[in-house]
Order: sequence, then structure tokens, then C-alpha cells
Amino acid sequence: MQKPSHYKTVILGAGAAGMMCAIHAGPDTLVLDHAKAPGEKIRISGGGRCNFTNMYAGPENFLGGNPHFHKSALARYTQWDFIDMVARHGIAYHEKTLGQLFCDDSAKQIIAMLLDEMARAGATLWLKTSINEVSKTESGFALRIESEGKRKTVTCDTLVLATGGKSIPKMGATGLAYDLARQFNMAVTDTRAGLVPLTFSDKRFAAISGVSLPVRATAGGKSFDEALLFTHRGLSGPSILQISSYWQEGEEIAINLFPASDPFILLRDQRQKAGRRQLSSELSTLLPGRLVDFLTDELGLKQRLADQSDAALQILVDRLTHWRLLPSGSEGYRTAEVTLGGVDTDGLSSKTMESKTVPGLYVIGEAADVTGWLGGFNFQWAWSSGHAAGTALRARI
Repeated sequence: MQKPSHYKTVILGAGAAGMMCAIHAGPDTLVLDHAKAPGEKIRISGGGRCNFTNMYAGPENFLGGNPHFHKSALARYTQWDFIDMVARHGIAYHEKTLGQLFCDDSAKQIIAMLLDEMARAGATLWLKTSINEVSKTESGFALRIESEGKRKTVTCDTLVLATGGKSIPKMGATGLAYDLARQFNMAVTDTRAGLVPLTFSDKRFAAISGVSLPVRATAGGKSFDEALLFTHRGLSGPSILQISSYWQEGEEIAINLFPASDPFILLRDQRQKAGRRQLSSELSTLLPGRLVDFLTDELGLKQRLADQSDAALQILVDRLTHWRLLPSGSEGYRTAEVTLGGVDTDGLSSKTMESKTVPGLYVIGEAADVTGWLGGFNFQWAWSSGHAAGTALRARI
């Protein structure tokens, strides 16, 4: 029987968090992934240019069962630390909007940078490797794997779960980290799709699919001022993706079609200047015409401005600024950018990401119950949590 290969640390997952952990974990580190190439989510992110962090990243931009858990890791490895690494590798980048930083050229530059740093650290990477079994031993862990068509056994002192969540299964995403955590009697909070388009069973917005405009979207007591996109299936765009992480099935969302102005004042002033105009004609100067046509019958917009009292205008404005909608669901993990929930952070050290009940077991990145907003925040959590675990592992040498 082949003698098991032994490593100080084995990291499951060659994504953003796993590679960052390997960079800091020290020598004798093995990274395993079932994909053909590392960093696949990095490669497709940001339209192929990777929104690798956000200049304004802070604890308030993250969700999780413990709202304080992520503070330590984010403070010890900030967005500026990662930006320094990007700059050292000569990767040109730009701010797109709201502090979101993207590569000027390609997301592949970020992957190449991480692989270069891993090589400098002496980490080993095995791709196209499946994990068949993981067990606890007296001195660490044993893994039965299949790599390059051969079954092997690998042992290690410490094990890192960095396999991400369930989002985008077509890229190979699985719930492996959750399964392993449960195997070791660690709590896992309920998971669901986050940063995901919302759907309506009646396809009520199919007629205005493709229409986009800035709005204030609200769900679960949280509001975001960003763009909304009507689709054949329902609602998308940054504002909707953001509130989807706060929305619960069966709850309404609210849309303010005038987030930056007071339509009552605008309509009242126009009533004095052009009272014979129809409400629909006037609103078409303020909102996309196709959207106004869609709302005309529902809101009675065929009436003249001059026929509207202040009270009537206020009722109309209230409907335009508090448009309440009841989604039937979301597009699910198929298109979700992240997975909400995960390994319960009450069972992890906030400084090292190590399990409090299973010595030598670490959980980082999306596998843990920490989820960021849209706009580079989830990558920053991957960098910060990977760094936290990696530096802790190096300290064990």
C-alpha cells in the first residue's frame, strides 16, 4: 500500500480565500481543488476584470449571524493591504463606482499574482482532485482523494475548508465545506442564495424587460440607491442584488422611483406651467417612457396635470416612491453571486478562523457565515479571512 503523503497544512479549495491562505501559511502547504484551473470565480467576476476589493470596505458591509465576528480579520488585513499587493505586481486598476476596484485588463492577472505568491511561499497545488473522505486522526487529519486518475491518501496536521458556498453550481460549487463541518459536529446556519435577482411567477415585467433606472430599493429594513433592471423573470440590477441578501421569501420589497428628487414639487410646478399635459407625458420626461407606459393604466396617468389636486398628486407620488412588490422567489444558486449562511462563526476564533471544538480545523471565505455586499466586499472577506488563517498556521510552525 502506498505510504500517505504528509503535509503540515492541506487547504481544500483553490479559490480566492484558499490561495490567500496558502500564501501566508508557510512551507509544506498543499492546496487541493476539483476544478481544471484555480480561481474560476475570480476569472469570471466583474465581467472578466475582477472587482477585487472596495476602497470603503468595513465591518458594516457584511452580514452574518454574529455581526462582530469579521471585524478582527478585516482590521488585520485591509483593502489597502491587498491593493499594495496588486500594485507590487504592476497590475493596473481603476475605480468604477462606489469604491469598486477593477483590473484595467483582465481578472486573470489577479489569479496569476496569487499563483506567483503561492510559488514564492512554497505551496503545492493539485487540480482536478476529488475529495472522497476526510477523517480526524490523533495528530491531525487524513484525506482519501483521487488525483490524476489515482487514488491517494494524504495526511496533515491542519486542515482548511475554503471550498466556498453553493452559488453558481455550473462552476462546480458544492456544499462540501458544510458537509465536513457537520461531520465534525460543527453548527451550520441555514443557507440560501444571496446577491441574486428576484423573480415574479406572473412574469409581470416581461413587457419592459431591459428597462433600467436608478432607484432606492428596500427590503428587510435595508435600502440601497443603485440601478434596477427589469427582466423577463422579474427584477435585477445592483439595487435588487443588494436587497436580496436582506429579503426573506414571502416579504414585500419597496421601490422608490425618485431616489434623488421630490416628484411632488416637480409635478406641482409643471401643473402651473403646462396643466393641459397628461400626467404620462410629464412623467416620461422624468422616467423611462416604457416604464411610464407600463404604469399608465395602473396609476391613472392618462389624466391631465391641471385636473390633479395637491392631495391627488401626493397620492400618486406616494405610489411612485413607495411601490410595493411581492416577489415569488429568487433565481437561486444558479445565478447567485454568494451563499448566505454557512459554518456558524460562534464556533470559530475571530482572530484565527480555527474551530473552537476541532483543533487544527479552519474555515475561511464564503464557507463561513459571513457575506458581503455587492461591489468587491466578498473578495475582501476572502483576502482577510485567508490571511487570518494563514498567519495563524505559520505561527504554528
